[in-house]
Amino acid sequence: MTDIRLTRLADLLVNYSTEVKPGDWVGILGDVVALPAMREVYKAVLRAGGNPSVMISDEVMTRQFLREASEDQVAWLDPSMTEYYEKADVYIRLGGTANTRSLSNIPGKRVQQVRAARSSWLDTRLERSANGDFRWVGTNYPTEAGAQEANMSLEEYEDFVYGATFCDTEDPVAEWNKISEMQQHKVDYLVGKKHITCKGPRVDLELSIEGRTFINSDGHKNMPSGEIFTGPVEESVNGWVAFDYPSIVGGRAVSGIELKFENGKVVEASAAQNEELLFAQLDTDAGARYLGEFAIGTNFGIQQFTGSILFDEKIGGTIHMAIGMGYPETGSKNRSAVHWDMICDMRNDSEIHVDGELFYKNGEFKV
Repeated sequence: MTDIRLTRLADLLVNYSTEVKPGDWVGILGDVVALPAMREVYKAVLRAGGNPSVMISDEVMTRQFLREASEDQVAWLDPSMTEYYEKADVYIRLGGTANTRSLSNIPGKRVQQVRAARSSWLDTRLERSANGDFRWVGTNYPTEAGAQEANMSLEEYEDFVYGATFCDTEDPVAEWNKISEMQQHKVDYLVGKKHITCKGPRVDLELSIEGRTFINSDGHKNMPSGEIFTGPVEESVNGWVAFDYPSIVGGRAVSGIELKFENGKVVEASAAQNEELLFAQLDTDAGARYLGEFAIGTNFGIQQFTGSILFDEKIGGTIHMAIGMGYPETGSKNRSAVHWDMICDMRNDSEIHVDGELFYKNGEFKV
């Protein structure tokens, strides 16, 4: 029997996050391990009148491609996927893995080569989303591997995932509407503001948000969500930041990351573990050394690190930044094949000032 919480999650993704309408072309993407979730989403899409296309991936084949594909094969873009990104109405991704370290022995440069080759798909998705032509959402289906990464049993991890999405309640939409209202107050305050400074034991950073827009991320693109974010003025970022939690890319964790910015660009970087992968990310293209996103996590229902950026970047009392691709709807002009989030804890002796006024202190908003 299907867990009622999974049925609620599917309904939330289809009818709240992406608002599927009759006739919509809806892509349902996920690894084979997430098949139970894909089935529930498929059912919900049909009931909403959408036309579902199922796109299943497999970690074994992904590894085979990374190891064996020729340069020509890496450069080739599946024309059916290109048409999907150019013409479809909705994108729903069900994340899930059987092995969080499945790509551990694949060189970081190889992973980035493949991502760079497919960057046009990401560009199209984000540009069409910013124009209101493409609705998308991503979530994670709880698996044994995800539970192990989070240091939980599967049952505990399921409780965590469904709790973070409010699918353990009878009316998840009502809960997300409350978060949306709270975040909108902060976003409204930030309209027209120009300058942000972040200071604390792990950060001393300043950046400009002049002419940029903060987005109220309330579950319409990530589920769970709970953040406000923008794209800083590209050349404005100065200072340094040390990130508290590992950042995971391609199944590999890079921990102890420290970055120094001058006029927007990362000029110094180090990591305690997998530093090679950090530099592979930074050297992917010209935009990879600039910030595409600055965000504040607001979901105080998420208080522990799980190894999944979907949850971890929303931890209440943290900020996160992404090197690389910015979201066009924020006004960001940064373009890159990379979008890599890193998290800094602000709950201890830390402050954010906006145009000289205290906005946030020790993980709590002050306006």
